[in-house]
Amino acid sequence: MSASTVSTKKAAPAPGARKKLTLPWILLIIAGGLALVSMVRLISGANDLTSIGQVSGALSLAVPIGLAGLGGLWAERAGVVNIGLEGMMILGTWFGAWAGYQWGPWTGVLVGIAGGAVGGLLHAIITVTFNVNHIVSGVAINILALGFTQYLSNFTFAEAPGGSSKQSPQVEPIAKITIPGLSDWMADLQAKHWFFVSDLAGVIGGLITEISLLTIVALLLIPATWWVLWRTSFGLRLRSCGENPIAAESLGVNVYKYKYIAVIVSGALAGLGGVYLSEVASPIYQEGQTGGRGYIGLAAMIFGNWMPGGMALGAGLFGFIDSLKLRGGAENVHAMLLLIAILLVIVCVWQLYKKKYIQAGISVAFAALLFVWYATTDQVPSQFVDAAPYLTTLLVLALSAQRLRMPKADGMPYRKGQGK
Repeated sequence: MSASTVSTKKAAPAPGARKKLTLPWILLIIAGGLALVSMVRLISGANDLTSIGQVSGALSLAVPIGLAGLGGLWAERAGVVNIGLEGMMILGTWFGAWAGYQWGPWTGVLVGIAGGAVGGLLHAIITVTFNVNHIVSGVAINILALGFTQYLSNFTFAEAPGGSSKQSPQVEPIAKITIPGLSDWMADLQAKHWFFVSDLAGVIGGLITEISLLTIVALLLIPATWWVLWRTSFGLRLRSCGENPIAAESLGVNVYKYKYIAVIVSGALAGLGGVYLSEVASPIYQEGQTGGRGYIGLAAMIFGNWMPGGMALGAGLFGFIDSLKLRGGAENVHAMLLLIAILLVIVCVWQLYKKKYIQAGISVAFAALLFVWYATTDQVPSQFVDAAPYLTTLLVLALSAQRLRMPKADGMPYRKGQGK
């Protein structure tokens, strides 16, 4: 066989290799998921499941989670585990509200980003320079940020009109925009409760009605991160530090520099997520405002397999589940029992196709339990509604654990010249 013939042959895929999803397939999966939700809505009568208000609320809850997850992605792609995202978000909420109250919302955005970046810088000094365990450093930053902001509130917000030691005065909100005409048309279509069409109108309407300018910035950061990390030489060097820093060093990459940049950017993004909470979600700083969203952001990043698109889907899922308890509460969560049961049946069919009979049996058993629960009750206990976002986090991570691949050197200590 000639060399030219060999060169024209396509390399056979490695056994077990996964095919990349193309855009048409992604759109088809999204459309199928929306059709399934629409069917559940019609069966259950929970018409608020895909309403404009529901989608808008889910987006508002997903953005801070997504920003925290994006911050975690930057750090871990460079090989640094950032458990301190929660603390960096806390710094963002406090400094964003403090500066926003005095000098306007956009100044608050910049100062909140800087506050989170300082938290990232501290984490980088501890982990990259001094090689302290990344988990220990992250937990310490979370504790330090909470105590530091409580201390600052005592002699700043407590003295301000309308403030207290646990909350700031009202912050001027960031402007929101609505696409006139189109928004009203989507609202009319959604109100008709037609199959799929009304659900699609609800999703589109939620994305173009009363949307904050900061939300648009946050959404644009997702493709921007993908482009920087996967389409530039800078991104290639940064990711090489998370895969094999010794090899990267041998090729002339300043590993310390790239790790520092990644962790500082990570803190800045988490700080922006905190600003979103104190200026958009609720235009006021309150103690405990982050509510564990930094940790859920990490879960969204892991669910997304350390990729921006997957992370965004994970954040959207967690935001949607969290929003169910705010609108419709028990009724919407009760409808989700039916949706999860149907999804488990689909998983069972897929496992049977893959000849994984034990996993298929477990899936169908849980599906049967959920079908019975849905059929024999009209609503779920309020405690289950409150716990739904956290149960979803655990369930999603458990189901996605087998397909994950973290950066090879993530969390591993590195010293310059250790490969010599």
